Amino acid sequence: MRIFAISDLHLSTTAPKPMNIFGPVWTDHAEKIMADWEKKVTDDDIVLIAGDLSWAMQLDDAIKDLSTFAHLKGKKIFIRGNHDYWWKSVSRIRAALPENFFVLQNDAMRIGNLVLTGTRGWTVEGASEFTQEDKKLYLRETERLRLCMNAVNKIRQEGDKAIVMMHYPPFNVRREDSLFTSLLEVNNINAVVYGHLHGKECRTDLKINKNGIDYYLTSCDQLGFKLTEIVL
Repeated sequence: MRIFAISDLHLSTTAPKPMNIFGPVWTDHAEKIMADWEKKVTDDDIVLIAGDLSWAMQLDDAIKDLSTFAHLKGKKIFIRGNHDYWWKSVSRIRAALPENFFVLQNDAMRIGNLVLTGTRGWTVEGASEFTQEDKKLYLRETERLRLCMNAVNKIRQEGDKAIVMMHYPPFNVRREDSLFTSLLEVNNINAVVYGHLHGKECRTDLKINKNGIDYYLTSCDQLGFKLTEIVL
């Protein structure tokens, strides 16, 4: 079993929103992702998608978007991003998902010796755009990450590796410690997959190690619309 990741698919099959308005690099971006996926992923593999899957406003339309990836191999496991406006009830989403799609929301799942969890996150303190309103959401999302950690620890067995998906980066541009990174470290998380960052102005290292945890930036444009492999 291999583990791959990519995020910010921004699919829009039912209400077309061409992503190339953000630059020519986005032209036919979904087709580029699918082509790379078909080359790399087998039925035994896992693909982690850290949010912003669809521009849809309603669940039915989002499912149509996700279904365009249903023929692709591997278990597709995803979390909510800040643009997943269709995301209302996680139970309704789970009931509507195509086969081999799985969603995480402040809970955890175990596959083999791998434990997965995920939550959206938020802008952290120290970011230039951080406001008092952001602080309220930051503290709320910290508690949601704490729920994730509790869920991981309930099912984690000796020798298991643990991966956390977050949509927002868990640290600021200076990679300073945050409430998020503190929770991740004290709970012995092995790797974190995140997205949200786009464009040349957001370009940063695709993988860093901070205090023993590997952090992977997986926004699809940052990856050249190719899946990256998570190595534990």
